[in-house]
Amino acid sequence: MQSLFHKIQLLKIGILGQKRYFWHTICLSYTMTLQEINQAYNRIIGSLDNKELKNAFDSLQSLISGSREYTFQYQLNELQDTYKYMLRYRMDGIKDPMQEQIYHTLHASLYELSDQLKHKLSVLESPLVFYSERRNMQVMPKMSYHEFHQLLTTHTDTENEVGYEAALALLFNKIWVSGLLTTEEGAAIKKIIEDSLLPFSAGCQVVSALLLALQISFDKEKLMLLFDATGLSAEGEVRIRAFIALLLTLYIYRKRTSLYPRIENRLAAIAEEPGFKKVMLTIILRFILARDTEKITRKLQDEIIPEMIKLNPKITRKMNLNDFTPEQLGDEMNPDWQDIFADSSLGKKMEEFGELQQEGADVMHSTFIHLKNFPFFRELSNWFLPFIPKYSSFGNGNKQDKSEKETLDTLATATFMCNSDKYSLYFSLMKMPEAARKMMFGQFNSQVSEMILQHKEELISKRGKLETVSGQYVQDLYRFFKLYQKRLDFEDIFLSPLDFHNLPILRPYLSDEESLTTIAEYYLRKNYFEDALTIYNQLATTKKDSDILFQKIGYCKQMLGDTGGALDAYLHAALLNSESKWVIRRIAGCYRTLKQPKEALAYYRRYEALSPDNLSVQISIGHCHLELKEYSEALKYYFKVEYLDNKSHKAWRPIAWCSFLTEKYNQAHNYYLKIMANDPAMQDYLNAGHTEWALQNRKGAIGHYLQAIRMENEDFNKFKDHFMQDVPDLIAAGIEEEEVPLMLDQLHYALSP
Repeated sequence: MQSLFHKIQLLKIGILGQKRYFWHTICLSYTMTLQEINQAYNRIIGSLDNKELKNAFDSLQSLISGSREYTFQYQLNELQDTYKYMLRYRMDGIKDPMQEQIYHTLHASLYELSDQLKHKLSVLESPLVFYSERRNMQVMPKMSYHEFHQLLTTHTDTENEVGYEAALALLFNKIWVSGLLTTEEGAAIKKIIEDSLLPFSAGCQVVSALLLALQISFDKEKLMLLFDATGLSAEGEVRIRAFIALLLTLYIYRKRTSLYPRIENRLAAIAEEPGFKKVMLTIILRFILARDTEKITRKLQDEIIPEMIKLNPKITRKMNLNDFTPEQLGDEMNPDWQDIFADSSLGKKMEEFGELQQEGADVMHSTFIHLKNFPFFRELSNWFLPFIPKYSSFGNGNKQDKSEKETLDTLATATFMCNSDKYSLYFSLMKMPEAARKMMFGQFNSQVSEMILQHKEELISKRGKLETVSGQYVQDLYRFFKLYQKRLDFEDIFLSPLDFHNLPILRPYLSDEESLTTIAEYYLRKNYFEDALTIYNQLATTKKDSDILFQKIGYCKQMLGDTGGALDAYLHAALLNSESKWVIRRIAGCYRTLKQPKEALAYYRRYEALSPDNLSVQISIGHCHLELKEYSEALKYYFKVEYLDNKSHKAWRPIAWCSFLTEKYNQAHNYYLKIMANDPAMQDYLNAGHTEWALQNRKGAIGHYLQAIRMENEDFNKFKDHFMQDVPDLIAAGIEEEEVPLMLDQLHYALSP
């Protein structure tokens, strides 16, 4: 019996032999705009992502007709005929093992046809830098990848840095703007990547060019080259970059990868290599860490740097630095500095900053944001170039003095800076006047080189080369997508969640408990609660007996504002471990948030039994009694807190208010006097006014109320909203209801000019 594939081919031959194609749609009299092209393309890709192939065919036909690019019509008709025949056989109940393969091949072909059509329509008109460079390439002399390989080899052998760099930049651009690679072209590029006689920068740049090219358009041959590059030496920078580029490409085309069995097969093959999972997890954690970059930058610019500026005059006053001469200054640090830093919040922030740096966080981004305007960074490929001490723009090596060479070598070994920032720093130094530059080089080499060497050894011993190199490359990518002059022409990958562990193609290798827990813990530690919760929920389907897991689920939900869901998770955790004080207190807190003080009180009592002297719990118990309107009981706990912690004033406000509610107005008055002398809030003035009114001291009440209004920026209506909420308590205190509007009118008059 003939297979479905052969039947379809025979039918097509018979029909296509007679068929003449007519254009059933009316050609539009205008050229499609780029916006219309992009909108049509996005509709097509959306349909293909949702497996709505009929809609994709219709949209493709409209795009071809609207653009009058009929060179693609034959291919579209052929694909649509194949799909119709497949559907006909399917509806007739005829099953064939080739059906799934035909469907996947057809689906993938539609994606590829859509990409080709979009590029064909965009290349003549689009102002995007990609199409601009593609147009430039079309008018340049043609060079094969084999010829580029020979050119790079020749310049390497003759130590011609300028020629090598120029050839490498051209190769980068050629790969970046290339169309679908042929098998022969792929083989030639593979030889460049694997050539151990070329500088490692060649492989690095080829990988980066492949990444950018794949971001623009899917090409299975380019993806195969990334797979090839992951097979290089275990600690090589090219290999680590290739893994990062591979992960990003699999993420970008997560809807397509299942259509290519070859991709899954290659991934399965490299997954058998030792250390595969470690590489995957390391890269995933580096991208999670990259999410913090903007937050760290804002913290530096808004908190740390302003505090350092404010601290400088204080240091000057404390130590009379203006009276010091260079001869009086020794080598030792002044111990007074420690006291000054300890007295400010800057010390803690700097300590936190140092911990982030040790972890590999991008703490240098803010420093180099404004140092990416050198001519070096106008060349696209240079954003991905490894730091090379012999780079031609640094000048002739024979003309460099010893300090310059030492500085370049020192920078090359620095592990806490990415390559892009190293170039920024060195170009900044070179812009200085010669005398100042030489002095800076000398200071840099004497003071910084030892620190860099020590830092490098510490980092490599703690994190290893894999983490260091992957961290640097992720930061280089971050610089490019955030700071490149024409960055808006590229889709910023860092705006995506980059949740690689959720990719179907990667799940077989990252779905084990250890891997998922590692990723979830990192999300949790970085306060990405939604991402962490997704993984914890996944783990909970098979790990139902872990109280710690349900504690974390509860915590994530609580941080996301789902108090009810958090309570359910905490209660489940309490069933598994009834003695956890942390869980008991969280349950009590959730009940309070949900306005269930009776249930909250029961759990606070349990916590009290386990930790009788915890003042925070004591005051929480008082709050529960207050919410239950058990004011006398609440007062007992508030007084207990005040007695046990007489240095703190946290019990004053609840004591004062409970005293008012229990008609102990003089006691309330005394406590509000204390509060007034210690940074009172608007609510304090409001409550103090209520107390004075209950004591028949109307003038005192008006004074406090007016002060409360002033603290609301003299917004009387806002004050009135707060005031009216307390009317039932005022009536209970003996204030006649008819007096309330009179008091408000009196306040209104008092505020009038």
